[in-house]
Amino acid sequence: MIWDRHKIHSRAKAVQAYLAKHPEIVAEHLPAYAPQSNPDEWVWSWTKYGRLANLAAWDADQLWDWVIDALVELKFRPDLLNSFIQDAELSLAA
Repeated sequence: MIWDRHKIHSRAKAVQAYLAKHPEIVAEHLPAYAPQSNPDEWVWSWTKYGRLANLAAWDADQLWDWVIDALVELKFRPDLLNSFIQDAELSLAA
């Protein structure tokens, strides 16, 4: 599991208890705020400036639908997801 360093992830008692019961889950923390090193930022950049760059949504519902569609599309693009991790130059434990 890869997540940012927000306190809710690492300090929440429910999260700590769950991870304690599931040693097979390894939590990897992203670097402290450094957008260029955070694959999440690449996901949002691809979504905002690629897929939704010229979208003029009629309302918030339509915008939501387009965002979800873009993220679902990305879910099935492991090549892109892997490139976001590679571009962030993270060294993840194998």
